[in-house]
Amino acid sequence: MGRIKKKSIKENKIKVPTDNNIVIDYPVFCFKHLQTAPNKDYKFYADFIERLKKLCNLSWNQISVAQKHGFGTEKIPVNQIKPEMPKFVTPDVTDLIVFRANGDNRPFLGLRKDNIFRRKIW
Repeated sequence: MGRIKKKSIKENKIKVPTDNNIVIDYPVFCFKHLQTAPNKDYKFYADFIERLKKLCNLSWNQISVAQKHGFGTEKIPVNQIKPEMPKFVTPDVTDLIVFRANGDNRPFLGLRKDNIFRRKIW
């Protein structure tokens, strides 16, 4: 019998532009540290994904001037948050950014570092 050739496995990597003149100014949402209570409100999650899609089509500058209950944000001091902070929120962090999950008052909070928004839902 002939030998079976092993296929090389290529890692999927996101290519970052190397041209210093290119600026990526849209939010990238990280779900690695997502914390949420189990919820069977599937319509909420569908609406939430649509909202994230729309936010990704805006620049951070557009988000910063939008109304906080629309597509904008607001800051909340960490000391006003009751649930335990996730481990990625280090002691030097004083504020988290709050988005509205689907236009209502259901917030999702997180920490922005450059263009990446690390999230936690309450």
